Amino acid sequence: MDNNNNSRRSFIRKAAIGSLMAASVPEIVSAAMVKDTVKKIPLQKGNTILFQGDSITDAGRNKEDNSFNTSKALGTGYAMLAGAALLEKYAPLDIKVYNKGISGNKVYQLAERWDADCLNIKPDILRILIGVNDFWHKLNGNYDGTVDVYRKDFISLLERTIKALPNVKLIICEPFAVTGVKAVDDKWFPEFYEYQKAAREIALQFNATFIPFQKIYDEACKSAPGAYWTPDGVHASLAGAQLMAEAWRSAIK
Repeated sequence: MDNNNNSRRSFIRKAAIGSLMAASVPEIVSAAMVKDTVKKIPLQKGNTILFQGDSITDAGRNKEDNSFNTSKALGTGYAMLAGAALLEKYAPLDIKVYNKGISGNKVYQLAERWDADCLNIKPDILRILIGVNDFWHKLNGNYDGTVDVYRKDFISLLERTIKALPNVKLIICEPFAVTGVKAVDDKWFPEFYEYQKAAREIALQFNATFIPFQKIYDEACKSAPGAYWTPDGVHASLAGAQLMAEAWRSAIK
């Protein structure tokens, strides 16, 4: 009888694990975003899309290559995966996809290069993921900014953007961190939540589409360990990049 019970429990446990692991990336993203009504942006013929942010967006792109729609210029991360999917799906629209993320950047550093790396490109759709370094570099003593500085700098950057590009469609992404994976420990929380809250409130203020990346990663961690999605708690693995690309694509119609 004990052997039968043990076998039954083992079967149930394995079946449950298999059910979790069977969740596809689109299903994970859909489950995470069920409570967030993501405003979808229509893609139009000739649109220019710009990905902006820090190393998560940079993903090893060739910064000497100022072209669009090429793997060298888009890097090896989610910007390349999302861009490739859009270029395949919307081939008749002749869109242009740029990546201008730079590793280590905080909001004020985006502002310093904004003319060359954003306004001169004149994007129709601008997607920004920024904030993890504004907190992380403060945590390790290499930056003295606060969440109020992050909020003020971000708002100023977006006001400047709207003034120069009044018709630009904005996508603001939630900075995220996967706790318990290498770089991310208990010291991050609850303070980092304030940066995420600020990003969400700024998106609302500017009527931007908001991508809840923290919820998406939290949901993904139900299907596989955090280290599967990010090697250090901050930067995306290949699986994490696909997760982010799927979430980003969900905002386009």
